[in-house]
Amino acid sequence: MKTYRDLIAWQMSMVLVTMVYDVSRNFPKDEVYGLTNQMRRATVSIPSNIAEGFERNSKAELIRFSQIAMGSIFELQTQVEIGRNLMFIDDEVFQRLYEQTREVERILSAFIKSQKD
Repeated sequence: MKTYRDLIAWQMSMVLVTMVYDVSRNFPKDEVYGLTNQMRRATVSIPSNIAEGFERNSKAELIRFSQIAMGSIFELQTQVEIGRNLMFIDDEVFQRLYEQTREVERILSAFIKSQKD
């Protein structure tokens, strides 16, 4: 791998960012500083932390920042479910978003494990 852009977890989390921005664009306007902002911040944090950890040129830092990204994935999964519970996200969109978060979670988890070995 030459750059963080070569990491599948980074690539897939960038897709997730676009998905979250597209979905949250339809949230009620009074949520702009609430759930909309929280979801966008969490999702942007995922590829940002992966990139930062990669560029630190230290395996320990890469693992640490990847774990922070993992925390943001769990935060986003919770927020996506809240959006569904509040009926801001329909079931079909929820399933697509949630599955994308799970896929990023699986890939990032495997990546972290591979760095620890």
